[in-house]
Amino acid sequence: EAAHPGRWAGRKSKAEPAAVAEEKKTEPSTACPVKSGVVVGDDLLALFKWAKEQSFAIPAVNYVASSSVNAVLESAAKSENPVIVQVSQGCGAFYCGKGIKDDGYKATIAGSIALAKHVRAVAPMYDVPVVIHSDHCAKNWYACTSMVDEENIEACKKHLTKMAKMKIWLEMEIGITGGVEDGVDNSGVSKDKLYTSSEQVYAVYEALAPIAPYFSIAAAFGNVHGVYKPGNVKLRPELLGQHQEYAATKSGSPKPLYL
Repeated sequence: EAAHPGRWAGRKSKAEPAAVAEEKKTEPSTACPVKSGVVVGDDLLALFKWAKEQSFAIPAVNYVASSSVNAVLESAAKSENPVIVQVSQGCGAFYCGKGIKDDGYKATIAGSIALAKHVRAVAPMYDVPVVIHSDHCAKNWYACTSMVDEENIEACKKHLTKMAKMKIWLEMEIGITGGVEDGVDNSGVSKDKLYTSSEQVYAVYEALAPIAPYFSIAAAFGNVHGVYKPGNVKLRPELLGQHQEYAATKSGSPKPLYL
């Protein structure tokens, strides 16, 4: 499910008879465990855990202006669903203004911060949980999809160790995303490289899980970003389920991955 209608509405569920409540004690709660507005830290972990228990995905939408993020928040409110809003390097620089040179990513940083402050200011008014996420990062900031897996994993281990102290969530991309976006051109890569293997995904989990639970894995399943040729895309989202099963078998824990 891309986003199950009315999941957030469960927060107002009515009290049930004692017998029914007793019977459901072992079942995951259908009520969202977090408040509306921007969600961080342990609340974010609780939100993602709840979504996994309820078997639904939370959509992530890129935005480039206050009007576009308001539209995303309004859609989330109308469907009564949590939402992730994310800003990429290009989005941050655009929001800062095309007249500002992005030397040293100063426009990207300023625009991204401004967008995040806007979301924090207005999100509580939409009465749904909202997650702020930075999309792609340059190699000299964090890991990116152009890096080899080993270097990517080592960089993320280093940063998760620091981020975990502040309970900041890390999403690690593993594999190659097709298309052209933010100056990264993967339009000519071999198609078989657009699909992350279960072994690659588990290598990430095995490296990061001992550090902290505040991470998710963005595994490629044929998805492309930005500019790409039509008819040249074959999505295989079922691979995510296979990754989860593989990780469960290897780790001995049911559904250990946040994907």
